[in-house]
Amino acid sequence: MKDLKLPLQVKQELERVSKVAGYLWDREWAERNAGNISLNLTSFFTKEEVQGKGEFIPFDLPKEVAGYVIFVTGTGSYLRSLIDEMEEASCIIYINEEATGYHIIWGGKPEGFRPTSELISHIKIHHFNSIHKPDQIAIIHTHPIELIVMSHHKLFQDEEKFNHSLWKMCPEVRVFTPKGVHCTPYALSGTEALADVTIKGLKTRDVILWEKHGALSTGTNMDTAFDLIDVSNKGAKLLLACWSAGFEPEGLTDLELKELEQFF
Repeated sequence: MKDLKLPLQVKQELERVSKVAGYLWDREWAERNAGNISLNLTSFFTKEEVQGKGEFIPFDLPKEVAGYVIFVTGTGSYLRSLIDEMEEASCIIYINEEATGYHIIWGGKPEGFRPTSELISHIKIHHFNSIHKPDQIAIIHTHPIELIVMSHHKLFQDEEKFNHSLWKMCPEVRVFTPKGVHCTPYALSGTEALADVTIKGLKTRDVILWEKHGALSTGTNMDTAFDLIDVSNKGAKLLLACWSAGFEPEGLTDLELKELEQFF
């Protein structure tokens, strides 16, 4: 363990991470080392608390994220390990003031530990949120089964129809994911291209669905980020259940969907 005392609020956020990791494993959304999680913890620490601590790793980062403090899961780590082996499966990093690398200041216990290969995507999303949604400090990327199945369907190519098909399945889907899902074309994991299209989607949607890959959402904490994907996946699961039973669901009418907007 690195020489860093965690504030109570940070400990509480990490407890939420551990709880949600259990949900992901139970739902079979986190096979092997699939998925990753991060938190922007910058506001919980002073520079004096984080500077000069931990191993320094050179890494080319955008200048605007200098000074950020980020909790993030490790490359090759299993999300299920966050349940009771958090310091082995994740770390907290401090990005130096030149943004030429980062210090691992907590966790990252195994020798050679490094953050997820999608670190740059997480950091760029955190920077976007710090400007446009400053209360949203959590990011979750996972592999929800039914949403991924739907990303293989022709509906995925028409985002408006895709969302209407999910919303009409259940009032809660419309109410709790009012902006819906962004249907993101396939892109290679861990690339800046994927980060950029993800950020574009987050400007208008609640959940990002990467074609044939997985989903991502952000929230004020890990619970709220998880809920967005969970509710969206419920719509996909209900739709697939109807198709499996051999019928096209009638669904909520446009008027009924419109009436639900009062709850947004």
